[in-house]
Amino acid sequence: MTAKKTLIILLLLTTGFSFSQNKLNKTKKAIIASVEKHKAKLIEISDEIWALAETAFEENQSSKLLADYAEAQGFTVERGVAEEPTAFVATYGSGKPVISVLGEFDALPGLSQQAVPTKNPIREGDPGHGCGHNLFGAASLGAAIAIKEQIENGTFKGTVKFFGTPSEEKYFGKIWMVRAGLWDDVDVNISWHPMANIEADVQSTLALVDFKIEFYGQAAHASADPWNGRSASDALELYTTGVNYYREHVQPTVRMHYHIQDGGQVVNVVPDYARLWMRVRDTKRSGMLPVYEHLKKMAEGAAIMANVDYKVSLISGIYETLVNREGGKIMQSNLELLGPITYTDEEIAFGKKIQESTGKPQIGMDSAIHPLEATKEHPGGGSTDVGDVSWNVPNINLKVTTAPKDTPWHSWAVVACGGMSIGHKGMIYASKAMAMTMADLFEQPQLIAKVKAEYKERKGDEVYEAMVPDGPPPIDQKGN
Repeated sequence: MTAKKTLIILLLLTTGFSFSQNKLNKTKKAIIASVEKHKAKLIEISDEIWALAETAFEENQSSKLLADYAEAQGFTVERGVAEEPTAFVATYGSGKPVISVLGEFDALPGLSQQAVPTKNPIREGDPGHGCGHNLFGAASLGAAIAIKEQIENGTFKGTVKFFGTPSEEKYFGKIWMVRAGLWDDVDVNISWHPMANIEADVQSTLALVDFKIEFYGQAAHASADPWNGRSASDALELYTTGVNYYREHVQPTVRMHYHIQDGGQVVNVVPDYARLWMRVRDTKRSGMLPVYEHLKKMAEGAAIMANVDYKVSLISGIYETLVNREGGKIMQSNLELLGPITYTDEEIAFGKKIQESTGKPQIGMDSAIHPLEATKEHPGGGSTDVGDVSWNVPNINLKVTTAPKDTPWHSWAVVACGGMSIGHKGMIYASKAMAMTMADLFEQPQLIAKVKAEYKERKGDEVYEAMVPDGPPPIDQKGN
């Protein structure tokens, strides 16, 4: 083997992916170099957020890590925006265009896990980054910094913004940020998400509404005088029974979930209070809303049958994501420039052990660059408050491999991969892909025009309405 070939192989193993140097222009080479320059610090920040594993609206240290590093890189940082203490906006530059990038950093309860390929919590019951948001925020900040450096040296004119967005997993913090008008001056927004494949994402997500139902009865001794009691938990059970019968009579695209938060405290007391968290999803907000309205009526019916009082309280609701294929084409071209991620033998073995531990075929990682998919009318899957952003500004979305193929998401297995080099490689790759896409937008105004034209066509006459109660975000209800 020649010395030149050896050097190329070493470069691939070090960076974790390959790209065609002769197809990269000077600016994109500089962007890749920028991300590489900050790579060690970005990994360090991601690992610190991974270890902190702070949940919805409690991401104080995680938010500070990202905001402080943005500030150290010359961004102007506004903290505590939209009445959310852990939300922030980091801005660099002036004038148009204004291109923004999203960064999440909240963890999920109960998913504590060491960075090992078998289930082994750091501390049983503690939170963990089962959706890879430790990688999400750090990668997006890396992309913003790469663009900032190009504005700083005069290559680009305009403004780059990094949005630190809390509580995606529970209350959907971006809704209040949208309501505060934080994207009003933005031309195009960029987002990404850790996944088990690399994809310029042109699929929508599910619209969703969360609401709380409370029943109020009369306590009594469960044996001595139960006839003097009116059971709130009876109403709760009648309600959930009704929900489960209702499942047969909704569209196949509808999903309904509930979590019983309080069904009474002890067995020998007729409970005077019960509460559950109810969630409804559909591929379109227009399909979700009638189901939501019917489920609210059913709460009244359950209360009547149990002879108790009731209360329904909206928590929050999010839109389906508004797809932008023109933006997806730009992202796709940059994925093809970067090429697939490459893995070491140790990383492949780690991935296969994850698959063995979760009962999946042991086939390792999927890091191929597939062609841009057709957009599906009813994509299924999950929900995200990126949807609300996408109804207020054109959004370009990306998925990048940070775990082996078929890994169960929101699980310990994702936590494990997010704390080691498989996750790190995906994170750095995402930084480069997003920054390169942002560079295309800064350099070619006609691309922004195409992205905006599609956005306007897809949005049509829809008037966006934030689906949250009046007043501030539920910062003081983190445990409810």
